[in-house]
Parts: sequence; C-alpha cells; structure tokens
Amino acid sequence: MISQPSRYCTVELQALPSRISQVRRIVSAQLRYWHLDPLTDLAALGVTELLSNVHRHAEPDKRCTVELALRGNRLTLSVRDHDPRLPVVRDLDAVSTCGRGLAMVAALSESWGARPHRDGGKVVWFALPAPSPATALPPVTPHSARGAFRADAPGVRVSEHAPARSAVAG
Repeated sequence: MISQPSRYCTVELQALPSRISQVRRIVSAQLRYWHLDPLTDLAALGVTELLSNVHRHAEPDKRCTVELALRGNRLTLSVRDHDPRLPVVRDLDAVSTCGRGLAMVAALSESWGARPHRDGGKVVWFALPAPSPATALPPVTPHSARGAFRADAPGVRVSEHAPARSAVAG
C-alpha cells in the first residue's frame, strides 16, 4: 500500500533566456495538472532564478535538468547542471543590481540547498509546502499523462515519471 503518493517531472534544456520562459510555462502547466495552482507563482519564480544562475555562471555548458518532485505535502524543485562549483550567497549592499537570486529563493521557499552531483555537476533545489496529496492529485492514466505536455518547443525535453513519459521534439 502506498500511503504517500508521489509525482515526478523532468525538463532537460539549455539554460538560454528563451528556454527559461518555456520552462516557466511547463512548470505552471504541470502544477495546474497536479491541482497545485497556488504554488505556481512561487515555483515559477524560484525555477527562473535557478535557471538564470545556470545561464549566467555555469561552465562548461548551459545544459541542465529541472526536476519537480511532489512527495506527500512537499514540492521540491531542483536544477542540475554540469558545473561543479556550488553557488555562494553573497553579502550585498543596497545598490547592488544583481546577486539576489539565491536570497530570493531562500525567502520564497520552505528550505533550499545545493549539493554536488555524482556526474561532477551540482544540484540546487528548493522546497515548497504543498496541500495534502489526497486532495491535490488527480488520478494519472498513461493516456492523460502522455498528452499533457506536447509542444513545438525545440531544445526542451519533458518527462513525467508517474507512470508515463512525454517528450517535446527538438
């Protein structure tokens, strides 16, 4: 018997500005599908900040994977890239024009962190409290899950692992 149902979705992309806006739409659509509409703005903002950091700082490339994982009453969003350098929260003065992304992620989330990944890169994540899974999750069927995120977005690949997979051509 499964007492804590879970949902999982991944999006693979190049962290380029045009792709970041596509991922925001995918995250928003996924959360609506899971009936987690109240989390949409916070999740989209946090993912945007993490992807902007990949775009700005990650080396040797901008390839990354965004993961959404709903387990029980906690939604965890993470971004994995190939750069092994862990992010650093900087002390900023009142006139700094950049460098506030991680502080914003910390402020909007229940918790956040960064860890090395076994492939030599890193994972930066944050968690949001979610409603009870019994009231928040629709039934998942292979047919409805497969058709949920088809789009003509080149360079973005989406997979939902609960239980079906989807892919966006490109």
